[in-house]
Order: sequence, then structure tokens, then C-alpha cells
Amino acid sequence: MHLIQLTKILALVALANGAPLAARKLLGARFVLPIDGGRKFLDGRPLFGPSKTVRGVVAAIVITTFCAPLIGLEMSVGAIAAAAAMAGDLLSSFLKRRLNFPPSSQAIGLDQLPESLFPMLACRDALSLTSADIILGLAIFFAGELILSRILYSVHLRDTPY
Repeated sequence: MHLIQLTKILALVALANGAPLAARKLLGARFVLPIDGGRKFLDGRPLFGPSKTVRGVVAAIVITTFCAPLIGLEMSVGAIAAAAAMAGDLLSSFLKRRLNFPPSSQAIGLDQLPESLFPMLACRDALSLTSADIILGLAIFFAGELILSRILYSVHLRDTPY
């Protein structure tokens, strides 16, 4: 097990996923542009929905990239982890729209797994993560995200408790 490296990737994933929330709280309605531009998929539903914004993706990549050196990682690892986390989050939103979940609704598992698995896989070689590390990381992120979401909701940093 590479617990130090696992802790570092989990920190990057947490930063990447928290940055859009922080940007929304700090900037309000400014710079909001849905990443899908309001486009619909073949099924007539939005590609991702209005809560997935360019501002959120940019905030995730910029913040995670510049914070990576603070935990002893290259900025490039931060950028890769953030981009992969956002790709996982977008995939989750895309699938939720296809499954007819409303925007910002909870889908346990689908909300946590892609946004944590993608960055761990993308940074696997750079951080020497094993399959066991990744499985443990997924479990930690899954449980931690459910607990942290409720805490962030209670201090008014999230609009919903999930």
C-alpha cells in the first residue's frame, strides 16, 4: 500500500470536487456558462445540465493545479487529477440525465465513483498506485464524500445535504 500517495490523490480529488462549490459561493451568478451550452442529446435531454459550468471546471483545474505543490506533487499531476475528476463528474451528470435524474439530484455510487476513479487511474503511474490502493481510495472517497457533503450543507457551503 502506498498510503501517502493515496492520501495525496484523495486530497487532489477533494480539491477538484470542492473548487466548483467554492467558486459558486464566491462568485455567485457571475461567470456562469453551462458547459454544454444548453445543448440537448439525441434523447432531447440536456447533455449535462445547468449545474455543470465552465467556471466550475476551470476553478477545479486551476485550484488543484496550483495546490498540488503544497502537498509535494508536480503541478501537472494536479492538472491531470482535476481534469480527470471533472471528466468523471461530467460522465456522471451525462448518465444521470439519461436515467432521468433531475439536475443536482443524488445518485449514490454514480456521484462518487467516476469522479474519484478517473483521477486515480489517470495518476496511477505518476503516484505508483496499485489496484489495492485504488480500491481503498474509492471506498474512502465514497464514505468521505457522503459524510463531508452533510457537513458542508450544515455550514451552508452546499445547497443540498448530498
